[in-house]
Amino acid sequence: IPVLAGSAAYAFAETQDWKAGLDHKPWEAVGFYGVIVAATLFGLSLEFVPLDPVKALFWSAVINGFVAVPIMIAMMMVVSSKKQMKEFTAPIAMKICGWAASGVMGVAAVAMLID
Repeated sequence: IPVLAGSAAYAFAETQDWKAGLDHKPWEAVGFYGVIVAATLFGLSLEFVPLDPVKALFWSAVINGFVAVPIMIAMMMVVSSKKQMKEFTAPIAMKICGWAASGVMGVAAVAMLID
């Protein structure tokens, strides 16, 4: 099973509260295996599209650079919250490094826009 199809199936099945796992029979986890089939067919269909894989990789990295910033900020807000994390709240050194990394990512994302 292609790795990306499998990981997509696990992620999607978890969000839908479906049975998930390759230890289940296909008729026991229809949605999970359906996502694997759909993702594999989608990946296969890309073979027949005149798409340059290197350009696709480049643009996916650019998009990831922009999407990562709000995700990092949200994660830092969660791990910094005593109310949400209780005794698992991030220590101060981790907060400093996490916010610094979020800032660097934000600056890098803005710098990509300035040419």
